[in-house]
Amino acid sequence: MKQHFANLIEEEETAIDMTPMLDVVFIMLIFFIVTASFVKESGIDVNRPDAATAVQKDRANILVAISSENEVWINKREIDIRAVQANIERLYAENPQGSVVIQADKLSNTETLIKVMDAARSAGVYDVSVATQEE
Repeated sequence: MKQHFANLIEEEETAIDMTPMLDVVFIMLIFFIVTASFVKESGIDVNRPDAATAVQKDRANILVAISSENEVWINKREIDIRAVQANIERLYAENPQGSVVIQADKLSNTETLIKVMDAARSAGVYDVSVATQEE
């Protein structure tokens, strides 16, 4: 009986408890997921016009791109001009602190730019900017 008891004590001493290490790993994983900032892209490359007074904007959460053929892109999808307001409303509801940045190509029409700006304001977003290149 004593021998059996001694074997049990020996087995307990050699076993390593992994629970605390797994807890730390899961806490670190949650920390990195919560603190990660994900970069959103509009979906197309745009040749932005130059501007001498360009200012860096930090928190641009809703990116709208207008191509040289006046196609409107949001979240890597081409959007009809009539659906821009609904898409901006949805994205703004997800992040009410966000702002809209319009990346209009040099060759796009001013009319398309104004329609997108009006759609953003109609969606309740009044912090609307136009992206440019610094000279």
